[in-house]
Amino acid sequence: MSGRDQSGAHPAPGEQDTQRRIESIWRLDASRIVASLARWSGNYALAEDVAQDALIAALRHWPTQGIPENPTAWLLHTARNRAVDHLRREHRGDALVADYGREIACSHLGASTPQWSDDVRHDTLALLFIACHPILSPDTRCALALRTLAGLDNTALARAFLVSETTIAQRIVRGKRKLAQANVRFETPSATECRERLGSVHEVIYRLFTEGHVASQGDAWTHGEFCHEALRMARVLAQAIPEDIETQALLGLIELHGARLAARMDAQGNPVLLKNQDRGAWDRGGIRRGLIALSRANRLARDQNAGPSPFRLQAAIAACHATAPSFSDTDWPQIAGHYATLFATTGSPAARIHQAQAAAQFDDPAQVLAALDADIDAQALFSYVPLHAVRGDLLERCGEREAAAAAFRRAAAHSGNEAEKRLLLDRAHAAAPPTKKG
Repeated sequence: MSGRDQSGAHPAPGEQDTQRRIESIWRLDASRIVASLARWSGNYALAEDVAQDALIAALRHWPTQGIPENPTAWLLHTARNRAVDHLRREHRGDALVADYGREIACSHLGASTPQWSDDVRHDTLALLFIACHPILSPDTRCALALRTLAGLDNTALARAFLVSETTIAQRIVRGKRKLAQANVRFETPSATECRERLGSVHEVIYRLFTEGHVASQGDAWTHGEFCHEALRMARVLAQAIPEDIETQALLGLIELHGARLAARMDAQGNPVLLKNQDRGAWDRGGIRRGLIALSRANRLARDQNAGPSPFRLQAAIAACHATAPSFSDTDWPQIAGHYATLFATTGSPAARIHQAQAAAQFDDPAQVLAALDADIDAQALFSYVPLHAVRGDLLERCGEREAAAAAFRRAAAHSGNEAEKRLLLDRAHAAAPPTKKG
């Protein structure tokens, strides 16, 4: 959801508070609402459509009527009513309507929070495999799954994929149309189908965690619920497929990053950069679990004679950070080397940008910046916040304070995260040359 309501107008201050609460509720329970609807109706595309209808209804009614005592149940109830209407129009709703009536009679509408069963929690993982259907393009799979699992709107998805909101909207619409036309049902895919979709599933879980680690929009620096959901899914997946290298590496990566999550904000919710974090606040149990998962992935890679892989390289980088006694004692050359391999393997601009950030800790920042500018198409990444932030850091190290401040301001201008924006503007202010007095 963006800062505008469905009509495109900016909401009043009181409505903004309500909208933020709706966003929070939707982030927490979107995936389980869709999973519950999909299990009940057997139709993934219908479940996603009516869940979105319920969200739009909430955005329309709650600012004036107040948030219900039971908001998640209200969303589920409204969505199911929309689904019933749809099924009746198709003359397929009689059995489902009867079943729905029995559910309502003893439903969780009277409880303070719906009591999601373990079946529904596992349904969200099944939902992920369904959203990653091979009839969809890889980017569409990921966008549709993230909208279903995390409740991300087109603005957030556009930032995540570095494309326009129009492009994302078209992907979502086309993807849902394809699933509907193929009559994709809510059925857990076969083992063979799951393995074929595994790469897309990895990508979605990783992007879900990334969105939680630094939220693409909103007031909060992080969305911990996304990180915890991604970690839960990664653990279930790793338990189900213990011999898959990238599954174990992904689990290690998320465990290691998740272990540092609590130290990334101060008591007021402001971002705390890595060099300033209290390493005593890191979760040592999480670090230990992450290192075990990475070790397992490395053993599997040796046994299978596998080369470097993206999640294994990123997990190795996270392990360097997690095991370093201090920021200055971090093995920056090894981290830069891992990023260089990652860039060579994937061609990811993000890997090249982070390689430069690591290399600047031990190499000449002017040379690092020149090499980065030669390798990266800045025009193509004009709205990519990490590029401008890293360039600002490198320029500051080179003594180019005015250019550094401009780079930090440019990064802030493209950030949709208010906490990140404040951090970047603070860095711009600190980097700016002192004002000359008359």
